Amino acid sequence: MNKIFNINLGGYPFTIDDNAYNHLMNYLDTIQGHFNNSESCEEIMGDIEFRMAELFQEGMQSRPIVTRKDVDDAIKIMGTPEDFGAESYEDDHYQANIPIAEKITESGKKYRVGKRLFRHTEDKVISGVCSGISEYLGIADPIWVRLTFILLTIAGGLALPAYLVLWAIVPAAKTSSDILAMKGEQINISNMARVIEEEIETLGDKLDLNSKTKSKKKVLVEEINLEMPLRKGFLY
Repeated sequence: MNKIFNINLGGYPFTIDDNAYNHLMNYLDTIQGHFNNSESCEEIMGDIEFRMAELFQEGMQSRPIVTRKDVDDAIKIMGTPEDFGAESYEDDHYQANIPIAEKITESGKKYRVGKRLFRHTEDKVISGVCSGISEYLGIADPIWVRLTFILLTIAGGLALPAYLVLWAIVPAAKTSSDILAMKGEQINISNMARVIEEEIETLGDKLDLNSKTKSKKKVLVEEINLEMPLRKGFLY
């Protein structure tokens, strides 16, 4: 009889047998070891665990316990450590070279990659609705979607109410998995790590720009303060 464990993965509780648990921990430990020197390691591992939890929920359906097969099926979709340059963690063979359009599990079930509609909050003017629609439709620049909403609103159409409805019902792309789904890219470890590292790099550039702006403002204030006593002396 296998032992079972109660775990929390990506914020979701699961009951998992010991064989599946050891396999999962070995997999996650190998991935963490690969990204340990990255500044985004914590964010990458958090998103990976969240995505693994989603795949477990999809695969388990009404079964109460996560099995080794559930872990194997999730790994086939996420990718093995070797797929993104990490060391191999065991001798099992996975379908690493299946085209991006689909992954096939041992049961023959196809996992297809398709776009999902999200609000693109990293490229927003108000709520990211237009940016999300442009990603979904494959429009390179969201300005055309924004102009369409503006023109339809001016023309007295239903653009504004439609925008508000979309704002209310379309979820924001919060995780790397959401961003990849929004772009129609395969949700695997390699792509998730790339998205997170790009986000952190962009955030770093913004913080650096803000820091330089504040520094310039400080210099300007100091220059004004230096001039003030001279002006007071002249006035009095």
